[in-house]
Amino acid sequence: MTHDPPPPNGLPRTLADLRASGHVHRPVAVEVRENLLRRMGAGEARFPGVHGFDATVLPQVERALLAGHDIVLLGERGQGKSRLIRAVAALLDEWSPAVAGCAVNDHPYAPACPGCRRRSREEGDALPVVWRHRRERYGEKLATPDTGVGELIGDVDPARLAEGRSLGDPETVHYGLVPRANRGVFCVNELPDLPARAQVALFNVLEERDLQIRGYTLRLPLDILVVASANPEDYTNRGRIVTPLKDRFGAQVRTHYPPELDDELALIRQEADLPPGTCVPSHLLEAVARFTRLVRASRKVDPRSGVSVRFSVAAAETVAASALRRAAMVGEEVPVARVCDLPAVVEPLLGKVEFDIAAEGREAEVLHALLRRATAEVFRERLGEADLSPLGDRFSGGGTVETGDLVGAAELLRRIGGVPGLADMISRAAPEEQDGPPTPGLAAAVVEFALEGLFLERRLSKDTVPDGGVYRF
Repeated sequence: MTHDPPPPNGLPRTLADLRASGHVHRPVAVEVRENLLRRMGAGEARFPGVHGFDATVLPQVERALLAGHDIVLLGERGQGKSRLIRAVAALLDEWSPAVAGCAVNDHPYAPACPGCRRRSREEGDALPVVWRHRRERYGEKLATPDTGVGELIGDVDPARLAEGRSLGDPETVHYGLVPRANRGVFCVNELPDLPARAQVALFNVLEERDLQIRGYTLRLPLDILVVASANPEDYTNRGRIVTPLKDRFGAQVRTHYPPELDDELALIRQEADLPPGTCVPSHLLEAVARFTRLVRASRKVDPRSGVSVRFSVAAAETVAASALRRAAMVGEEVPVARVCDLPAVVEPLLGKVEFDIAAEGREAEVLHALLRRATAEVFRERLGEADLSPLGDRFSGGGTVETGDLVGAAELLRRIGGVPGLADMISRAAPEEQDGPPTPGLAAAVVEFALEGLFLERRLSKDTVPDGGVYRF
């Protein structure tokens, strides 16, 4: 769990100290705009961790933020919409003052809720101030069909009514998620799944910036930036977002999957949580990235559902786990993934893909074929110009080499024997992993990759055996 850092020492702790410090109160839209402009002017990264959107999505998001607009992001699953929204929240000031004990994060200069206004009159310059980190000013809700208005906006608290307060007393209200994100960024993920009644409750938040609870209007001027996400299939075809709500968003931005292979690889490296000490060589990560892109483009996969970036991340983690399993079984110190670990990703990933009806009953077969195609593409890209004739000569006399996910690296190299030109093969196939002399694990990974490539190019034969294969001429 990530904990917010403590506020720096010396920050003002009362309203009088805050005024004396020269602090200036800025609305959220102005705060985000000025921080974005500052990053632009300094050449800093505006949305760290977001890949593949530089020329398409981000310019639209930046224009919307500079205009002070609420935003709805449209895109299929796993396109990085939530990550982008969280990156928008990172444009808030790192620390911001608030009235101590306020449920809606009121600014001490302009308290909005009835309780803080009363306290401001009573306590004056002694009004206590706390400092909130930008992470505390970000609220997020995954919309579900059972999400109620009370959860989002708020409701009357029966306990306060029992204390003798009247139903019309604003201080009887228990605030929901939206007002608690006041002076910050609030995200509604999967907006179409929000019930119509809850969507209607957002009308005033987006347009008038006030709340309506239990039949009376609570004039609570919210200072909030609302960013929502939606699947375009739901948003445009099913009619599950009420039209007036769509109209209240100032900007609509369409997202997409990573357009370039390098973007896909960057996301895998950033998001995959590989077991410590496990190595997945770069040629295998590229195979996973190409595999994901081929699955997205396949006619046998339903294009409306999309293939999430989580697909490639899970595949890379599974490949690493297969290498870790082999290392534990055969006693290797450093787990290094090999081509024999790739087929292990197919069965776990079947649930992440919606197939076309024409592929019914052949889903695993489709993925295995695309995985082989991806491996062949990487082979041609990395070893297509390498001289592999010495490796092919190893089989010219009728020899065979058996490999598999339980054959250790040292054993595989022993079965193959000396390979002339191995250093050149490693420098071509896995240049990112070159740091001194190649380890047996990396050497075995590259040699097996070369064997699989020769097989896929029909320069070798391969017989499938349990947990592996036998290469032959």
